[in-house]
Amino acid sequence: MVIGKADVSWTGSTLIVARTTELAEQLLTDGELRCPLCNTGQLVAWGYGRQRIVRDRDGTTVTLRPRRTRCRSCSSTHIVMPAALQPRHADTTAVIGTALLHKANGLGHRRIATVIDRPVSTVRRWLRRLSPAHLERIYQDGTRQLLALDPDTFTALRNTGNTLHHALSILSAAAYWDRHRYALDDPPWTLIGLYTRGRLLAAPG
Repeated sequence: MVIGKADVSWTGSTLIVARTTELAEQLLTDGELRCPLCNTGQLVAWGYGRQRIVRDRDGTTVTLRPRRTRCRSCSSTHIVMPAALQPRHADTTAVIGTALLHKANGLGHRRIATVIDRPVSTVRRWLRRLSPAHLERIYQDGTRQLLALDPDTFTALRNTGNTLHHALSILSAAAYWDRHRYALDDPPWTLIGLYTRGRLLAAPG
């Protein structure tokens, strides 16, 4: 769970999401990154995963070899991903988040694909992962974070019945207050990727 200043979160027992790659490396060097499986073991560097090239906005790409870690206590291994990227996706958190924001504002998948310059089939696949259960989960992710940062803002945000729009509004407000309160310069979508633990979209299946 992310509370207060956003640094690290995790999904299940194998994926750790860090605000930045540099932060994760520093936490590993300082011995401050703990195992999400046994909750107590110290994680140490254990090589890297395969190299990935991910599409960002404006036609640029990001190249990454995600850090692999191993727990000194239970020997489990984990992959560390920066929150600016989404596991198993060829597009950054900002690209996917922008598509979801367009959906929340009423655009269909074909129009969104044109606006963000992605294949229609890709955008359609993203939007199909916005099940009611998943929307509730990202709403709860944002709610926990925003309540810890600024409960008054949470109370002021009204739900108009558009669940996706409301969830993104709460996540965006949390990112605003994290940036404001802790002088973070991370882009809002990166922080939202952290709050949602690398799962801005539901896992396939």
